[in-house]
Amino acid sequence: MHKTAFLFIGCLCLLCSAVAQSPIQNRTYPANMFRYPLDLPPTTAGTFGELRANHFHSGLDFKTNQRIGYPVHAVNHGYISRLRLQIGGFGNAVYITHPGGYVSVYGHLDHLSPELAKAVRDYQYAHQQYEVDFKPEAFLFPVIKGQVFAWSGNTGASAGPHVHFEIRDSVTEETINPQLFGLTIADRVPPAISSITLYHLNGQPFSEHTPRQYLGVAGAAGAYHLTQPQALQLSGDIGFGITAIDQNSTSVNRNGIYSLELKLDGKTVYTFAVERFAFDQTHAINAYIDYPQYILSHRWIQKCFLLPGSHISLYPQSVNRGVMSFRDTLLHEVEYTVKDVAGNTSTVKFDVQAAVPKDSPIVQTSANLFKYNQRNEFNADNVKVVIAPGNLYDDLNFTYTLLPRKAGAYSATHRIHNRLTPLHDTYDLWIKPDASISSYAGKAVIVNTLKGVVGGIYQDGYVKTKPTIFGDFFIRLDTVAPKITPVNIANGSNLAAARTLNIKISDNLSGIKTYNGYIDGEWVLMTYSPKYQLLKHTFNNQLSKGKHTFELTVNDNKDNTAHYKADFYK
Repeated sequence: MHKTAFLFIGCLCLLCSAVAQSPIQNRTYPANMFRYPLDLPPTTAGTFGELRANHFHSGLDFKTNQRIGYPVHAVNHGYISRLRLQIGGFGNAVYITHPGGYVSVYGHLDHLSPELAKAVRDYQYAHQQYEVDFKPEAFLFPVIKGQVFAWSGNTGASAGPHVHFEIRDSVTEETINPQLFGLTIADRVPPAISSITLYHLNGQPFSEHTPRQYLGVAGAAGAYHLTQPQALQLSGDIGFGITAIDQNSTSVNRNGIYSLELKLDGKTVYTFAVERFAFDQTHAINAYIDYPQYILSHRWIQKCFLLPGSHISLYPQSVNRGVMSFRDTLLHEVEYTVKDVAGNTSTVKFDVQAAVPKDSPIVQTSANLFKYNQRNEFNADNVKVVIAPGNLYDDLNFTYTLLPRKAGAYSATHRIHNRLTPLHDTYDLWIKPDASISSYAGKAVIVNTLKGVVGGIYQDGYVKTKPTIFGDFFIRLDTVAPKITPVNIANGSNLAAARTLNIKISDNLSGIKTYNGYIDGEWVLMTYSPKYQLLKHTFNNQLSKGKHTFELTVNDNKDNTAHYKADFYK
């Protein structure tokens, strides 16, 4: 007979019973307020809350038949409240504020309606920059439900044509699952569960050294079981993890689940639900997944216990942070319930035979134990590290190693812990350069061996930066100007039939900072696509026939400058 584990005693029993009766979804949302943004049968390439590198996906990615140019409709009455054009990110994006406290967001658009395009262009020329982000007055661009204001595209950090769509809370700016508003996708397919992972925690901070057991799972149509179904022999403090994906009825894409619930002997220990979240929480996906395993093998394991420094709204309920304590020698039942947003459900159950640990866990710490809730500082010859409170998700046995100098470097290589520990935000890293850096200190950058340049400002005898990752770092100099390569222009070119003027630009180290093009001494708008390293100016009808002069100036992040000049005929 199954008995309640040692974890559930006293007040914990009362807490668990209360929690188990509460719903995973915290709120209800109006079901008929919004229409779909496209007049296409709704199908998605990405779901809300789906696991992505360094973030939870913040909306629905509506497919557009691998094409651009479909009309995009306002999902409800309201007004255009924000217009944003980025080189990366959402690319061309429009925000619409609606009654009831909601804002809809549309990203990766190809082009905007003429009136919106004119407003953006006027702003770009007034500020002489391509990237813009501004909020028009509420009365300037009212929209009605169904009105076309843009066309679908593939701009920004998009891997293919689609419309990224969000619904946000206009007060808190949290993004909310659009399917909770009735914008559903046909789905009769329950989530698929492929494995369970056990973590033997026993008083130690979670890390790549935490002992793990991987358990295979088999099944179909929502009913799953361990491939080796005998009772698991476990003792001490155990965390569980799961690997699961979801698919809907309209697409072969492997998407994210909506919710999961973990129970011990019928009582809820932990839940996860992608209902809504704030954008300053999204990096905490690295506390939710088994980050070391993701980095090492790209496996998406969703840990079902909370790290002490992780605070996001996607965990509606937990008892003892989801950690189960097996010390009573009894037989227990563990059950997972995994759902998609349509309510399709998959479950897996297994038994655990608890045992009293033979020895009390020994907590091992290094000389540099960093606490997740305190300011942490490390100093060594020629290097300094400062991590603010709340930037670690768990306590950390911090390590540092001095490595040999790399060719062309102006410092030794400093191994700052390792790349398997995630951070929520930036930390301070100072590296002292060699004396030979001399007058070139202003050109110094800090390089990470895996991610490339991570910035760098010379100050107080150090090159200082704020990385978001641990790893191996050293100093290099960037004294080389960006490269400008004409595509369809040369001195004396006849561009009478050309619609655009195309230039390729690139940089060898610190990256492109600014670019400015001029025709006959007047600033002209140029769009930049990092995917293709392509800079493009679209001619307008106001350019007179005859000879003109084009000039381009490109700066990198260390103020190295490249110039190009050519006469052309129109």
